[in-house]
Amino acid sequence: MEGNISKNFINIIKGVIISIIFTLIILFVFSIILTYTNISENFITPVIIVTTAISIFIGSSIGSLKVNKNGLLNGALIAGIYLLSLYILSGIINKSFNLNIQSFIIIISGMVCGMFGGIIGVNKK
Repeated sequence: MEGNISKNFINIIKGVIISIIFTLIILFVFSIILTYTNISENFITPVIIVTTAISIFIGSSIGSLKVNKNGLLNGALIAGIYLLSLYILSGIINKSFNLNIQSFIIIISGMVCGMFGGIIGVNKK
């Protein structure tokens, strides 16, 4: 039982790390595109929301591949840890940090994509 819990914990952390790495890569590519093209800065918020949701989906589906059950819970945990880490880091970096409508959209879409990715990961054999 204890081995199962530590294995599951490792898979959850792996999913969070994969989500973070995927987010950083996509946002780095987007920043290069923004720098060298005439794309409006109005696209920043939608790109961040979509990137976060896709990253959480990919991380939770990969993190749940070796788990035999509770994909919904594992995906939600991966999304929750990712989002909590994101908002703690944002709070540390940005002293005037506050939650707004975009924050709630990111949280809701991230949790839904995390749970869906967890279900996909568990059922993909």
